[in-house]
Amino acid sequence: MMNNQKWLSLNFFAFFFTWGVFLPYWTGWLTNEKGLSVSAASIILGAGMVARALSTFLFFPLLTRILSLGKLMQLLAIASVIIMALYIPANSYVLLFAITFLFNIVYPNILPGMESGATVLMQTERIHYGKSRSYGSLGYTIALLIVGGATALWQEGAILWVMLAGLIFMAITLSATSPAQLQIKPKPKNPDSKYAARQLLKSKSFMTLLLVATLLQGAHAAYYNFGFLYLQDTGVSSFYIGFILNIAILFEILFFAKADHVFRNWTVSSMFLLAGVGSTLRWILVFLFPSVWVFILSQALHALSFGVAHFAFIQYISQKLAPSQMPAAQGMYAAFAMSLSVALLTIPGGFLYEVSPGLSFLGMISFSLPAIMVVLATRKKFHY
Repeated sequence: MMNNQKWLSLNFFAFFFTWGVFLPYWTGWLTNEKGLSVSAASIILGAGMVARALSTFLFFPLLTRILSLGKLMQLLAIASVIIMALYIPANSYVLLFAITFLFNIVYPNILPGMESGATVLMQTERIHYGKSRSYGSLGYTIALLIVGGATALWQEGAILWVMLAGLIFMAITLSATSPAQLQIKPKPKNPDSKYAARQLLKSKSFMTLLLVATLLQGAHAAYYNFGFLYLQDTGVSSFYIGFILNIAILFEILFFAKADHVFRNWTVSSMFLLAGVGSTLRWILVFLFPSVWVFILSQALHALSFGVAHFAFIQYISQKLAPSQMPAAQGMYAAFAMSLSVALLTIPGGFLYEVSPGLSFLGMISFSLPAIMVVLATRKKFHY
């Protein structure tokens, strides 16, 4: 039986392998394989992100009051495989819209489940979050390389099959015996868990932190949804796109591998400020210098724009919140920061992309700059 650190590392790897297919390549799959325009695909993905936000905010905390985290993640992984298979015969816009919407109700809940499990293990087992999370980044990296090679050989149709294989692999890894702490069935009547979301919504400090995280993560909408298309439009072959997108993840891996040590004396607000500055600089560079080489250089800033922002939020909730509040906090983070905020910029970003690709990236500073201002205005008041 593997230890808890290895179990978490393996499942972070498995989930982010699928995330590394779905997040950067799904717009390309819909446009190239299903013949949709960029704006039409953006509407489907934007609606899917709204479904993801509602599901992780409303259903995830509810499900954790019915099932243990370990069992919940197993069932979600199996359901994700079944729904993904429905894409195989689907060709109409309505069907693609419906399947994407349904998939986003189910699949993304695995992430707050895994993050909640990680925070529980951080508190009970003193596991190193950054070490295990770096395996997630590694899974993302390998997915990018595999999809890059597969699309070069078999065109964009291969994206679906790589995603389906990844989901099956994840369902298998999540079926392995989970840590004992994640097998504990929730108490039938647990008032602390039942009212956790309400308590957090009333907490001005938590809601401020959530707002900052939401703005910083939402500022990645253009990169996640149009990065693949942007590189295609600049004439980069599908084989090399995977390598270029991987540069960001390599810096992310390095960051998470060292984050526990490097940032142990940093305040959460200082980490958020660093992330905001890195994010703003990243998108301005891509807009001002529409070159594949500048895009490659800007990839190094992913460690700041994404990695530092994510690590800061995880550190805050692991240090400040009670275990009964973890699922609600992770559900809210997944709903607002990782889904709704990205959805808000995905649809307008798609229309901006059709005007000029660079404009869709510049539009991201409409979220990163306000994040910096919120931190500067509230860091002393809430002492974070």
